[in-house]
Amino acid sequence: MGDVVPAPWGGYFVTGFEASSQVLRGRNWLAPDIAWQERQPDPERWQAPATQEMSHTLSRLNAPDHTCQRRSLGNVFDRQTLDKMEPEVEEHVHELLDDLDKQLCAHGEADFAAIVSEQLPIRTVGRWLGISPEDYPHILDMTHRQVHAQELLPTKSELAVSAEATLELRAYFTELIKQRRTHPGTDVLSGWVRHWDSELSDDQAAADHLLYYLSMFVTIASLETSATLLSVATWLLLEDPARWDWLRHHPEHIDDAIDEALRYDPPIHLNTRIAADDTVLEGVPIAKDAMVHVLYGAANHDPRRFEDPHTFDILRRDGAHITFGGGAHYCLGAALARLEARTMLTHLLKRFPNLKLAAGPTYAHRMVFRRVNSLKVTS
Repeated sequence: MGDVVPAPWGGYFVTGFEASSQVLRGRNWLAPDIAWQERQPDPERWQAPATQEMSHTLSRLNAPDHTCQRRSLGNVFDRQTLDKMEPEVEEHVHELLDDLDKQLCAHGEADFAAIVSEQLPIRTVGRWLGISPEDYPHILDMTHRQVHAQELLPTKSELAVSAEATLELRAYFTELIKQRRTHPGTDVLSGWVRHWDSELSDDQAAADHLLYYLSMFVTIASLETSATLLSVATWLLLEDPARWDWLRHHPEHIDDAIDEALRYDPPIHLNTRIAADDTVLEGVPIAKDAMVHVLYGAANHDPRRFEDPHTFDILRRDGAHITFGGGAHYCLGAALARLEARTMLTHLLKRFPNLKLAAGPTYAHRMVFRRVNSLKVTS
């Protein structure tokens, strides 16, 4: 149908790899921020509580606000930070694979998504932020309900579910920041509190506001996307027993397998940008303020970029995918997601050489965040 295809509601789908890269990296393409939302004629959609809440987070900010917050974070997951986190991630992986082994021994079958994929990211980011393990199930539940607001065309009932989850998230992280200010520790959240209390020393309300959106966003952004990557990578490898066995004997290609899984079935299938001015994209005139929806999955399967794109090829050498986005909004947790996937696959391949699929993955009914609900395995 083309690289830029009109959508029924007036926006455009961007399907080609080069056009998608241009939108993600171009300065004349903006996130749909609060200012843009206020200009839209659909208040029920754009002024819904959950939508408004997420519009204060990094993913929906534009310069200069986005630049300020992003610079304050620095390189969140730099080499030094990841080196420090790696032993903790390994510890989590060993514990979760023990749980998987127990379930397999007891029942002959286990849900890999529930036991391993969903638990590793919350344990990793939870310890990093100093969150109590007792709260992990509640955070996961709130995240699964809140994410509806970030869908392409959420229904009224989905927005209501997201609104309730948004209120719960706000209450939780507001109280967490209050506790951390009173009893600071060595965790990263305590560091953020010290930084923004210093930067905004004459306005604690503003500091609280910023800290809430920052801690809430970093937490929920780290969960479903990473969990889906872990499940998808495991599924694609187990789908062909010879592929699983080959990678077990060639662990030096685990990073290649992760990248191919990210290309083949990205955790996020769609991202929206707004035209800053009247422009032309791949020959299609786009008016100022018009929405363009970048389809990551389509772009990552563009045959002009990837030879035989519908084949899962661990040794693929025809270019990088765009699954982590690009430009100012490039995913800040990309390196952590890779670390989690690398550590998990390394130990999974060693401990479960005979692991097999019992059933393929089932997905939540979404377009944006591709949550894997279950992935049944046996040994």
